[in-house]
Amino acid sequence: MKAVVLAAGKGTRLRPLTDDKPKGMVEVNGKPIITHCLEQLRDLGADEFVIVVGYLKEKIISHYGDEFEGIPITYAHQREQKGLAHALLCVEEYIDDDFMLILGDNIFRANLQDVVRRQREDRADAAFLVEEVPWEDASRYGVCDTNKYGEIVDVVEKPEDPPSNLVMTGFYTFSPAIFHACHLVQPSNRGEYEISDAVDLLIKSGRTIDAIRIDGWRTDIGYPEDRDEAERKLQEADEVVADDASATDEETEEATAESGSE
Repeated sequence: MKAVVLAAGKGTRLRPLTDDKPKGMVEVNGKPIITHCLEQLRDLGADEFVIVVGYLKEKIISHYGDEFEGIPITYAHQREQKGLAHALLCVEEYIDDDFMLILGDNIFRANLQDVVRRQREDRADAAFLVEEVPWEDASRYGVCDTNKYGEIVDVVEKPEDPPSNLVMTGFYTFSPAIFHACHLVQPSNRGEYEISDAVDLLIKSGRTIDAIRIDGWRTDIGYPEDRDEAERKLQEADEVVADDASATDEETEEATAESGSE
């Protein structure tokens, strides 16, 4: 399955971290955000990456070249940042089957594999990770309404009166049907072509869209403090892994010692 990374943004809210680099090249815990994305997509079985670049694109292209850990990379150029649906259309010519999509300013430690598994079941035309947020924060996101089967029946971008507190995160799987929907999307009130509007068009055409609730965490790196929060979470996760490995080693040594004394 191919994997698309959207990484064309300027990251103006991240300044001064983005004064000389695109948002996706901001380092978190010693690695650019894009590297965190590529590593997770690799672990999910991606066999080709398509990275949408724009602002200071040469910084990304020169850093990664034409492959990442043996997996080929294709670059698509978004000349103007007009929203996620617009960015997605930049990769249409490279996609001919189901694919993964991750926003290149998000870091996850969550059940992304459940989303991919649902897409591969051939029951859904799209699936994506959703999470509950405080009601007062829901209007900042694409808000989802679901039925009793977990299927998404409505998506509204940044509503003043949210129908739920269940919101879209930055990881999705789609069939190529999403491109037709993106072509039909009209600019929103803020002048952007919203991916939530494309998803809503799929729903209205009778397509099945599944919501997978997040198990774990994700951080959207929008401000410098978000980068700091993600770094703290990653360091804590690394410490847990190190402690678990140390405990396993101790158990192995004890078992070996007991075996040798018998």
